[in-house]
Amino acid sequence: MGPVATFPESTKSSLNRRLRTHAHTNWPQLADSTVRVRGACACAQGQLADGETPPLCRLRYGGSAARPPPGGFALYLASSGRHEDQILPTGSFTGTPEEALDCAAGLYLAGPTI
Repeated sequence: MGPVATFPESTKSSLNRRLRTHAHTNWPQLADSTVRVRGACACAQGQLADGETPPLCRLRYGGSAARPPPGGFALYLASSGRHEDQILPTGSFTGTPEEALDCAAGLYLAGPTI
């Protein structure tokens, strides 16, 4: 197995900005959103108006911020306290970070404003 790709600083800030903008536009239930990066994984969490910060999803980096690699999207499951790999509603393991956020937020929050 080769070396694991890690998020460059520019990609970390770009991903955080993209998801924050997308959440602000499409998920008014979220007062804010943040992305924490550790190694090859970025964990997105929301911030509700009451200050609660629910974990939403994890993206695995594969060399491009635009599309995570196969198996690169995982939902946070409160029942187990863990992230588990999932398939996006498109039927694919791959997609944009925004699609992953929409999938997770759609499960944990009321429908988006589209």
